[in-house]
Amino acid sequence: MIGVMNAVPRVRDEGHPYQNPALPVEQRVEDLLGRMTVAEKAGQLFHTMIAMKPDGSTVEKGDPGILPIDTTQLLHGRHMTHFNLLGTGDPAAMARWQNTVQAMAAETRLGIPVTVSTDPRHAFTDNVGASFNAGAFSAWPEPLGLAATRDPQLVYEFADTVRREYLAVGFRVALHPQIDLASEPRWSRQSGTFGSDAALTSRLVRAYVRGLQGDRLGSHSVSAMVKHFPGGGPQKDGEDPHFPHGKEQIYPGGMRDLHLEPFRAAIDAGCAQMMPYYGQPVGTDWEEVGFGFNRTVIQGLLRDRLGFDGIVCTDWGLVSDAEIFGEVHQARAWGLESLSDLEKAARILDAGCDQFGGEARPELVVELVESGRVPEHRVDTSLRRLLREKFVLGLFDDPYVDVDLAAETVGRADFTEAGARAQRRSLPLLTNTGDTLPVTGRPKLYVENVAADVAGRYGELVPGPARADLAVLRLRTPHEPRANAFESLFHSGRLAFTDEELRPILDLLDAVPTVVCVNLERAAVIPEIATRAAALIADYGASDAAILDIVFGRARPEGRLPFELPRSMTAVAASRPDVPNDTENPLFPHGAGLTLD
Repeated sequence: MIGVMNAVPRVRDEGHPYQNPALPVEQRVEDLLGRMTVAEKAGQLFHTMIAMKPDGSTVEKGDPGILPIDTTQLLHGRHMTHFNLLGTGDPAAMARWQNTVQAMAAETRLGIPVTVSTDPRHAFTDNVGASFNAGAFSAWPEPLGLAATRDPQLVYEFADTVRREYLAVGFRVALHPQIDLASEPRWSRQSGTFGSDAALTSRLVRAYVRGLQGDRLGSHSVSAMVKHFPGGGPQKDGEDPHFPHGKEQIYPGGMRDLHLEPFRAAIDAGCAQMMPYYGQPVGTDWEEVGFGFNRTVIQGLLRDRLGFDGIVCTDWGLVSDAEIFGEVHQARAWGLESLSDLEKAARILDAGCDQFGGEARPELVVELVESGRVPEHRVDTSLRRLLREKFVLGLFDDPYVDVDLAAETVGRADFTEAGARAQRRSLPLLTNTGDTLPVTGRPKLYVENVAADVAGRYGELVPGPARADLAVLRLRTPHEPRANAFESLFHSGRLAFTDEELRPILDLLDAVPTVVCVNLERAAVIPEIATRAAALIADYGASDAAILDIVFGRARPEGRLPFELPRSMTAVAASRPDVPNDTENPLFPHGAGLTLD
């Protein structure tokens, strides 16, 4: 077992053409391809989760964790080299882990380097199935907040910062941006989007891809895996297709092409990779099977019609049932649930996908090739795309990172300051009764869900509203609790507070002038709060200091709502899930936001 490495070793050179950086990439790809066994080829077609220990060492068979992981077996037994790192950690430890895994890969027969990917990790959401909170990385608003600024240059600055911090620890594929349109107010994945405006999303994704990849993909790039093609927003009842009861994607408003617009922009910007969503389209001329299995959508639409020739990696877990938090989740093969695992794998390749996300079963592809069900040249077609990206990213020539530089780069002061500025810029002021804001002086201040040590820098803290001149209350978007542990991380269902939840909020608003800040991971239904709050601010991931700077006039609110806020759940239920901003008489329209002189 190779130990944790602090040095920066290089790939051993045995003189094969594919190891010669002076040769053209295509020649290197073909040379390596010709040396690979079917088993080695099959391993490259799988992109699964992996984890590290806090000290940067690898997780091996029998070690505790969310998922059973055996790093040595994945690399040496299954010939896999594409991994999605779970969890957060110390940057130096992450860099040491990266170097250890690359050294393990260098000891395989062909020495194919590892490509490490990550879900978003620069904001405030912490959901092991979608994103991680920033931790040591610079903290920015969620993509909804970036959209609230309507500033492509800011999005470019953000993505370029992400690129630099990712490169420092060895991440070479970003499992983002997410450019679905937030057209169904209840859908749980909206916080990762740029909101409901297709034109704005298109502008922002161009900037995002350029920030991650540069003008062209190269050794200083992070490859952008754009998701979720062809747009995952129009979910029936807003339920998410991670789960069987959310598998249906519908278009009652006939707006299917609108959801494609951001993906056209991403392809035009040169995005390297694309991820289809789980959803099963219903009531269209597309086959009613999940998008990762859907040849009409992947080969016909994405590749043939839109001209995308990059890597297509499925969303996670389309083939195998999986245990998550001790609970079994069935494979997300919507519309094809009765197929065997082997048949599912064949359908994914037939659809035009290159990689199986969240899976570690290359033996399925070996069996498909050896049985003649899938010709080897079909595997080679995907393999050329996958190997080419490794060469273009420079992984074959120097896959290691500098541990000391990682510690210096991640969370660097200027990155952190830029993220803090973006948080403030993202905040929209929705109401300001009687010009409550900006607040002057040092009022007697009562706070809820705000850190006392932060609030104390702005006013004299008091223990209850009766003695306060002003209260500041932070709230989360309401949601329905779900019993399943994994599903509980995906906030779904109602957007309104229950009477029991609402009563103490309104009591506070009636007792003292109160500034309410509601975190919008989805479109909250809050008419009573909006009417009775002294001022109402929305946030999409912001520190307490960012909020209080707006309240006390140390920063100006610039943000605009990236989607409308419905007036009632009745209006939400009557809206069409594929039509953005479709609720009747919204409480606040898309783009709402006040300015302060």
